[in-house]
Amino acid sequence: MKESRLDHWEEFWKEKNNMEEVYSNSDRVVRNIVKLTDVKGKKILEIGAGTGRDSFPFVTLGAEVFQLDYSPNSLKIMKQIADTEKMDVTIIGGDTFQLPFQDETFDIIFHQGLLEHFRREKAGALLKENIRVLKTGGLLCVDVPQRWHIYTAMKTVLIAMNKWFAGWERSFSVPELKREMEKLGLTTVHIYGEWMYPSLLYRVTREALRKIKITLPLYPKIPGLFSIRKALRNALRDTPVAYYTALSMGVIGKK
Repeated sequence: MKESRLDHWEEFWKEKNNMEEVYSNSDRVVRNIVKLTDVKGKKILEIGAGTGRDSFPFVTLGAEVFQLDYSPNSLKIMKQIADTEKMDVTIIGGDTFQLPFQDETFDIIFHQGLLEHFRREKAGALLKENIRVLKTGGLLCVDVPQRWHIYTAMKTVLIAMNKWFAGWERSFSVPELKREMEKLGLTTVHIYGEWMYPSLLYRVTREALRKIKITLPLYPKIPGLFSIRKALRNALRDTPVAYYTALSMGVIGKK
């Protein structure tokens, strides 16, 4: 049975140690959480933090930030960024299924690009462990790939060919993820969708050209088109249109 293993992530973060070559997540986690609560003084945990790019911005908003990952190469990247940017964060090597924290420790917990790497039973155990260390009244944000996207079709083919960078991965629909979180006692308070920028086609093309020593810019800016796409994304990201067409979507539940 195919699975996502530590060696997949060690290799991935080894190749992605140059942060100038890592695409941003457009601060979507921060943007959606701050719609719901003032994070100043809150204890926030990012699980499967990778580079920490989604949780570092919370430091500038006055939160106490903890970043957890099990990949040594990931931890090295986060430490390097924290030192370079002088970010006061707590970086922890740990197991998401046995979090090294007491019950009801955090006001906010989130993960982006984590839950999809586990089959249903383990994903449920992961969410239960999240909820254990979340305070009553706290928020859990789960950000995952949205099923109805060409990315899912491409991923399925590459997994079958044993070419997928993470070994194995699944996708979710909004109703499915919402239902799974509510079954565990959370109340859904917000849903969002986020389109990929630059587009998937551009990213695939850029990676292919890199292999033959042709380098395109990380973010192309075509006059006019960039502004139009940005305006559309901003107008539609919190609507059902985004929930079923965007690459990524998130559900935020309250304990």
